Amino acid sequence: MTKHNFLEAIKHKSTKLPNSESVQVNILHEDVCLPAVVVKQRELENNITWMQSYANTANVSLSPHGKTTMTPAIFKRQIEQGAWGLSVGTAYQAKVAIESGIQNIVIANQVVGKTNIRLLAELVKLNQANLYCCVDSIQNAKQLAEVFSHENQQLNVLIELGVNGGRCGCRTEGEALLLAEELKALPSLVIAGIEFYEGVIHSDDAGKDIHDVQQFLHRVLETSQKLDSLGAFDKHQGEILLTGAGSVWYDLVSKKMADFTFSKPFRFVIRPGCYITHDHGIYDEAQKALKARDSIACQLEGDLMPAMEIVALVQSIPEKGRAIVNFGKRDVAFDAGLPQPIAQYRDSKQLSFQRENAKTIGLMDQHAILSFDENCHFQVGDILVFGTSHPCITFDKWKIIYLTDDEYTVLEEMPTYF
Repeated sequence: MTKHNFLEAIKHKSTKLPNSESVQVNILHEDVCLPAVVVKQRELENNITWMQSYANTANVSLSPHGKTTMTPAIFKRQIEQGAWGLSVGTAYQAKVAIESGIQNIVIANQVVGKTNIRLLAELVKLNQANLYCCVDSIQNAKQLAEVFSHENQQLNVLIELGVNGGRCGCRTEGEALLLAEELKALPSLVIAGIEFYEGVIHSDDAGKDIHDVQQFLHRVLETSQKLDSLGAFDKHQGEILLTGAGSVWYDLVSKKMADFTFSKPFRFVIRPGCYITHDHGIYDEAQKALKARDSIACQLEGDLMPAMEIVALVQSIPEKGRAIVNFGKRDVAFDAGLPQPIAQYRDSKQLSFQRENAKTIGLMDQHAILSFDENCHFQVGDILVFGTSHPCITFDKWKIIYLTDDEYTVLEEMPTYF
């Protein structure tokens, strides 16, 4: 291959080297530019199956939050394993979901702004998916209605219920009832259900958090049933959605949904997202806490497994006990704990490595700073594999995620669309 062709082949920061189609690409052989992010196939498939089994056992539908990955190759795997639909956060993300062939899409957010609303109207006009969008204010409802009335279209909306000190959502039953009355007077908007998000409830007191989540869910139940009794959903011809739950409290939400009764057919939908790759940090801790309190999770075979790793190179050992690795804030999440080394390779061979002997102590734009003791034997050029926390932030830093087997052979290049 000529130098010109080689340079032309480099399209993104973790590009694989141009090889013959018959040659396997392996991360540990440095067949790609490192650092690179990988998702392990076995763990990914395990997580998709496990969460779908949980939803099936809990008698709820699963609509994974697509913003976590924005990776159509993963969306399709989730749908193929039984997910009812996909949740997203913006009109653009809904566009990606529709282009990926998703039939049921919950925009678990308000869509505001003329161009965003126009994009939403164009997506509805395509008639390729069942779209639902949140509202929590009369002002936003009127903005949506203006565009959809002009286009002679109808939009399915979900009244969002929220918590004090949280983010979006009506704070009281009175606010929700007033909004419902206003929505009923707007022909272009159809109230199709209720949306909520309990994940904003978190502190250092787990017992208090559980109590507060339960109190919020009780208010959601009472408000939803009051809206139903007042005919808020009468204009909607299909089943009514009640949707909530992130990646931390989905067990509490699923249990509470069993207490709801309505005059019309309802679908209960949970929306966890980060389970897809799980992690070595905050979601691993959350899952351990969930399994300690939830019988359904304990009954299921197996558990969620960390699937995402960042593979990088030792680039400098400038002083004793200090190593610099060639990735940083531009490459990986750092908002919920720094990525930590979990394996070491040299010349494609795995070396003995004990996690307690090395620790990431700092992260700069392109550098990770490791502190290590005398039991570590690092050399410049060694490959280190790191486990991460909070996968959402890592996904959106890469144009390509590599799906690999246990030996880090690349099975598929999975583009992201952030």
